[in-house]
Amino acid sequence: MQKNNNAQELLEIIKNSKHVAVLTGAGISTLSGIPDFRGVGGLYSRKDIDANKLFDIHYFKKDPAYYYKNSRDFLYESAARPNIVHESLAKLEEKGLIKAVITQNIDLLHQKAGSKTVFELHGSPKQHYCLSCGKEFDFDTVLSMLQKVDVPMCPDCGGILKPRIVFFGESLPEYDLDNAEYHAKKADFLLVLGTSLTVYPAAAIPEITHRSGGKLGIVNASSTYVDNACVFKAADLGSIFEELNVLL
Repeated sequence: MQKNNNAQELLEIIKNSKHVAVLTGAGISTLSGIPDFRGVGGLYSRKDIDANKLFDIHYFKKDPAYYYKNSRDFLYESAARPNIVHESLAKLEEKGLIKAVITQNIDLLHQKAGSKTVFELHGSPKQHYCLSCGKEFDFDTVLSMLQKVDVPMCPDCGGILKPRIVFFGESLPEYDLDNAEYHAKKADFLLVLGTSLTVYPAAAIPEITHRSGGKLGIVNASSTYVDNACVFKAADLGSIFEELNVLL
């Protein structure tokens, strides 16, 4: 991908737009040391974990310990911290320059950086719920449970707790999907960051903006199907956002 724009140009586009939404993927989390699930060193390349079992709802119900044991290091006890992209997006929102972040990521780094309006297309472990009675538990409560047990259980009914991550075999969260589509339609500029736009329905978000008359921008290492339609295009997330953060 040709690198033909800079941070100053991106900031001008954002400032001259009325409704900016951002779509983020795994590429922004790699800057925090979290491997892309399907990239080098990602879950699908690990020999010690069967990634297809890890996020399969049927396997979870059969053996929830498999999920909790193998997700501890990157979800519950992760040392990953928000990076310059997460921090800059939170700052842009605080200044009123972006309206929403739509993310495919489940690592909670947007929230940890301070972003308030985040719609998680694939859910996250921010909330857990009992598979038996439906009672909700927050992340910190479950994390505390996992210091003592291998599988967190509901103190009321003894049911297994499941994170609100979208596992294979489950539907996407309706609330987040509806809000993502709303902001995609409303956006006069949609900025796509760190995603190759190959996984649907997230990959359709830019199409919605484009059909609604909005402009597109993208910062991603590899090419995508929307590149030719973008008014802003760059390859290196780190350098663009290092520059952008200085300008904010």
